[in-house]
Formats: sequence, C-alpha cells, structure tokens
Amino acid sequence: MKELLVADRADVLVVDDQPDNLRLLVNMLSPAYNVHPFTDGAGLFRYIAAGKPLDLIMLDVVMPKPDGHDICRQLRSMRELEDIPIVFLTGLTSVEDEARGLELGAADYIPKPFSPPIVVARVGNHVRMGRALRLIMNQNDYLDERVTERTLELENRNAELHAALHQVAQTQDATIVALSALAEARDNETGKHINRTQNYVRELARALRKTEKYSSQLGDEMVDVFYKSAALHDIGKVAIPDHILLKMGRLEPDEFEIMKTHAEHGRRAIELAQKNAGGASEFLEHAKHIAHSHHEKWDGSGYPQGIQGEEIPLSARLMAVADVYDALVCKRCYKAAFTHAKAVEIILEGRGRHFDPDVVDAFESIQDVFAEIAFRFSETELDGD
Repeated sequence: MKELLVADRADVLVVDDQPDNLRLLVNMLSPAYNVHPFTDGAGLFRYIAAGKPLDLIMLDVVMPKPDGHDICRQLRSMRELEDIPIVFLTGLTSVEDEARGLELGAADYIPKPFSPPIVVARVGNHVRMGRALRLIMNQNDYLDERVTERTLELENRNAELHAALHQVAQTQDATIVALSALAEARDNETGKHINRTQNYVRELARALRKTEKYSSQLGDEMVDVFYKSAALHDIGKVAIPDHILLKMGRLEPDEFEIMKTHAEHGRRAIELAQKNAGGASEFLEHAKHIAHSHHEKWDGSGYPQGIQGEEIPLSARLMAVADVYDALVCKRCYKAAFTHAKAVEIILEGRGRHFDPDVVDAFESIQDVFAEIAFRFSETELDGD
C-alpha cells in the first residue's frame, strides 16, 4: 500500500461538447494535472473501459444526448466508480438545478463562464477529498494485510507483534485526523472545533456510564471509539457547494435544505468505506451513526430521518449536546459567542425536547469540565466566560 502515499499527478477527465471550453480547461489544469478531454460521453466511457487512471470527472450538463445528467446517472451505476467525484460544468445555477445534480450523485457545480481561480481551487479540493476517501476505504484492508504479515513473521515474538499492531493503530488514528482536517478545511468552523467536540463526547460518555442504565455499555474501549469517531461528525460537509458552506451570514431556507444533506453525504461516504472493508469495523459503524444522526432531536423534530428517543444512536445523542454547546460558546459571523452559563441554560432547556434527558443530566453534572475543555482548546472567537 505504499503507493497510496506517493504524491503523483492526478488524472482529471473533462467532457464538454464545446472545443473552446475544453481548451480553456486543459490550459487551466494541465500545469498540475493529467487532463484528458472528451467531446462526448462515448470517449469518456472508452477511457474508463480501458482501465486507465482517473481521480475526478468533470461533466458539461447541456450537451446533445446523452447530456451531463444522463452520463452522471450511468457513471453512478458503475460500482468501480463509486468513490470518484463528479463535478458539473454548467450555466444552470438555480437551487433546483444544483439539487437535481446532487441527487444524481454529483459532488459540486462549477458555473460558466469559468473563473480560473475557482476552477483550480475546486478541482484541488475534490482531488484531495477523493484520494483521502479512498485511503480510509482501503485502510481496513491495509490493516488486515499488515496484521497477517506480522503474525506470520513474528509467531513467537509477542512483544514485537504488540509493537507492530500499535503502530498500525496509530496509522489509523492519523488517517482519522487527516480526514477530519480535510472536512474542517472547507468549512467556516474554528480550527479547534474537532478537538473540543471529541473531548466533550468523551467526558459525557464517562459521566453517563456512572448511571446504572449505561454502566455496562460504556467501557473504556467504547468511550475511546466514540471519542475517535466524533472527529468525523461533519465529514459530509465536503460535498456541500462552496457558496453555501462558506456563506458569511445566515442561510436562506433553500440553502439550508442543501446544507442539511451533509448528514446523508457523511453516512454514504462512511457506509461505502464499510462496504469495502467488509462491514466489520466498530469504529466505522459508530462514525456513520454520528455523521448521520447528530442533528436528530429527542422529540423527533430533527433531521435527516426525524427519528426520536432511543431510536437515535447513543453516540449521536452525545454528539448532539457536544456540537450544540460548542456552537453556542463560539462566535459566528451571524451571532456573538454566548457565555458558558447561557450555553448551559440553553442545553438544560432542551432536555426532553432537543436532547436525551439522561445525556443532559450527565452534562449538567460535568458542566465545569466542558468550560475547562473550551478554555483549554480556546481560540479568539470563544467567549471564555
């Protein structure tokens, strides 16, 4: 698996029936990428059928049949391309057009006429995102291969085997950090948001296991899994268009509907990793629950499924309190930071409506620990009171 770490040039496939557009995109991208231009879908599919390398597919929407939507639909039916990002090139920029493209499986839109800085930046984002996702998808296979090799090599050398397994675990942890940083890099969230929310989740779980109801569920290993998987709670935001994700100010209702899809995008990405890993990873299972369900509410008024009560996975119920608390005590472009005391008051008011009552009770018992974590990983936008 060493080749996964080699920084080679990515292969970008571009389909547009206008030769001028193809030349323009080739000129923009060829300094950094291997660009393969096609004037129709037939050329694209011949390239794919030949088994040649590809990292990103860019499709013009408005073309003679099959158009970009038809080609995207066909690409998304091909299992071997499930993890290859598709970006639409179009002058159609209404919310309805974008929503249709996202439903078909596109990762983003780039509007015409092209702005070179935007094209280069977005292509770079999606190439890095695609490669990072394929890395985590291959991670469990890699771990199995390394464990098997080490077991054969070190049959009677338990100390050395233990060290090798520890090193592999550290590699997995590094991959988690890299992926969470990738999602954070495209968001307006603060740089230490992930550090804070991971620690909130861990301390909430430790407080909750003091109750009889949860004492057997929350051993040290499970708490550690929750802590690690919390880092990927917003991984789905890498699929949200820049003009929505990076908007300064509150989102319009139709924009918020697209923003809400990050929960489903996160679930799909991690589920794809599970499928390629054989589905046996406890870490990926809880990461999927957190990414998909941390915006659900105890009374059923949340999203994306509107489930309620203990239908919501425990890890997501813990994440909900951690995420909301951090959002409250942090400054945003559309609001000032709340004090710790005000944030606690809001969380307590949400007991039994937004949040699991047991989790809120655990939060109330360690509210000072939350304040200490916020201070320890503080940034300029934290109120700190």
